[in-house]
Amino acid sequence: MKQFLVTVPRNLIGCFQGRRIVWHVIAILLTFILVTSGFDWRWFLATRNPALRSWMWPAVGLGALLPLVLPLYLLTAGFIIENARIKLTGWAIGQAELIGAFVSAAYKAFTGRAHPARVVGDDLSHVFHFGFLRGGVFWGWPSSHTTIAFAMAVTVFTLCPKQRWLGLVAFLYASYVGLGVSMTIHWFSDFVAGAIIGSVIGAVVAKGFGETSNIERPTSNIQ
Repeated sequence: MKQFLVTVPRNLIGCFQGRRIVWHVIAILLTFILVTSGFDWRWFLATRNPALRSWMWPAVGLGALLPLVLPLYLLTAGFIIENARIKLTGWAIGQAELIGAFVSAAYKAFTGRAHPARVVGDDLSHVFHFGFLRGGVFWGWPSSHTTIAFAMAVTVFTLCPKQRWLGLVAFLYASYVGLGVSMTIHWFSDFVAGAIIGSVIGAVVAKGFGETSNIERPTSNIQ
């Protein structure tokens, strides 16, 4: 618990330090390309199939529910069986989610992007209301669902190097959530940006928690 609280400010700042800021710039540039090229709008039109959307809508609920359940489950299990590794992973995932939620909400507060749910015929994919709280912190760019899901996935992948299947499952989950919300409540570029920013956050948090444990982990490329 102490490590969780003490390292939050450091890891939050770390997500924007050094070469990591380049990944944020890349997320912004890719969004610009996807919006101005018309890809966001074409993706929106191509994914209106009711059958497809019925398969993807559960991603919205799953992306909101699992981040709440997983850390609590790991922490409870870790305390019950007295396993420090499981507890560490639970705290790390929880912190990655917290920072992911904060960073995505902060971006949304200043970008104010129009939401696909508000589309009534016209192309709104290019509509941003830059400023402060002109579009709230729940809708818009980037996708919080995706940011948090990829932050979780990278954290699991990095802290569990000997259980690569866990990392694979985590990335499959994150991809399903990201693609799911891009077909329902977000634009495709919201998903892309969330995946990039969330991966940066996960790498930073996992590196910070890994340095204070005896977990052997591979070096992350996102530094």
